[in-house]
Order: sequence, then structure tokens, then C-alpha cells
Amino acid sequence: MTALEFTYNIGKVSKSLKPFALRLTKDVEDANDLLQDTLLKAFTNRDKYTDGTNLKAWLYTIMKNTFITNYQRMVRKNTFIDTTDNLHYINSMESSTDNTAYSSFAQDDINRAVNALDDTYRTPFMMHFRGFKYHEIAARLDIPIGTVKNRIHIARKELKDKLKVYAYQA
Repeated sequence: MTALEFTYNIGKVSKSLKPFALRLTKDVEDANDLLQDTLLKAFTNRDKYTDGTNLKAWLYTIMKNTFITNYQRMVRKNTFIDTTDNLHYINSMESSTDNTAYSSFAQDDINRAVNALDDTYRTPFMMHFRGFKYHEIAARLDIPIGTVKNRIHIARKELKDKLKVYAYQA
């Protein structure tokens, strides 16, 4: 395939790449950059494309791999690396202690709130919390699955009201 034919075929297919880029990046500007990077890689690696290969699939693969590479690069860039001479941040955990008072207060409050629930709500809620599926709870308690879901919902709602002091404040 000549360079002119390759360029023409990529031009036809590239319109379908934009929605895919937008789906990956969730941002118009980033999608445009990803599309541009993909087309640049396709043109620079034209010699690796063989006739008969699905051009659209080839471009989608390039785009997906470019997106993954860029994402991994961004994650590595945002990873904190201690560059102090004495590695202060890395070594600080050995001599530090955590104050667990807040978490024990919270755990006590959670336990009190759960124990204060009416047994008809507490039992299905605790079973669900321990990993039972709705249908397993319904079978063990011999009640309809809709009732199980309703009781768990009511228990969550009551716990949310009782524990609202621990709600995240942005």
C-alpha cells in the first residue's frame, strides 16, 4: 500500500476513533490529544502495517495501548518518592505510633447502634454484612426476598441516622 493510500484509508477510519478516545479519556481535550498521538504513531509505524490487516482494529489497538501507557506514566509521575538525604519520610513510620482512640470510639458507637436495632432488622442486616446473599438470608429466615431487602434497607437507614456524626464532610 502506498503512502497516499495509507493516508486516505486512515482518514476514512479516523472519524470512528474520536468517540472511542472520548470514552477512554472522558475529556474532549485529552481525547483530541490521544487521537493525535494515535495517528502520529500509525504514520510513523506505517511499515509495520501489513496489507490485509483490519486497519480500524490496528488503529484501535494503537489507541488503547497509547492510553494505557499514558495512564501508567501519569500514575508513576504522581507516585511520591522520598528524595530527602536521610529518607525522613520513609523511616518515619518505624518510630511513629497511631492514635487508635478515634477508631475505637467509632467502633463502639457502631456496635451500640447495631445492637440498638430491632431484631427483625438487625438479623438480616448482620447476615448480609457477614456475606450472605439475599436469597440465602430469605431461605434461612423463611421470609420473602423482598422483605429481606426492605429490612436491610431500613437497618442501613437507621444506622445512617444514628451515626451521622461520622459522615464525611467535604
